[in-house]
Amino acid sequence: MSIIDLSEVKPGSHVTLHYRLALADGADIVSTFGDKPATLLVGAGQIAPPLEDILVGLKTGHHSTFRLGAGKAFGERNPELVQRVALAVLRENGMVDEDFTPGDVIEFNAPDGGRYAGVLKEVGETSALFDFNHPLAGQALTFEVKIIGIL
Repeated sequence: MSIIDLSEVKPGSHVTLHYRLALADGADIVSTFGDKPATLLVGAGQIAPPLEDILVGLKTGHHSTFRLGAGKAFGERNPELVQRVALAVLRENGMVDEDFTPGDVIEFNAPDGGRYAGVLKEVGETSALFDFNHPLAGQALTFEVKIIGIL
């Protein structure tokens, strides 16, 4: 006789799962299905809050695919987050000698001591254009999950 775990995912749960996040066209962004499962602490910010919200209430063995409309997982694109950064500021932070090309993700030090990233869009004579939106902001996504265990 086997014991079936009927516990369900709730905030504070440690969840072992396989998951796949894909673009609306089916192109995988990340998938653990062909590798080891992931373990995460729900509520710790290890995945986007809307994805965590989907997990809450699921039980061990649950396997579903969820479709998230544009902007539901990582928010809508905010045009105010596309900003020019003066090359002088990049120089002050020791970042100008780097060999940057458009499309590179560049990390910056935040005033509070944290870090944030922007995607380099173009480099001009006096400034560089960065997009500080999450790369998946505004995208419709597919989120497939299979709950393996809950603690």
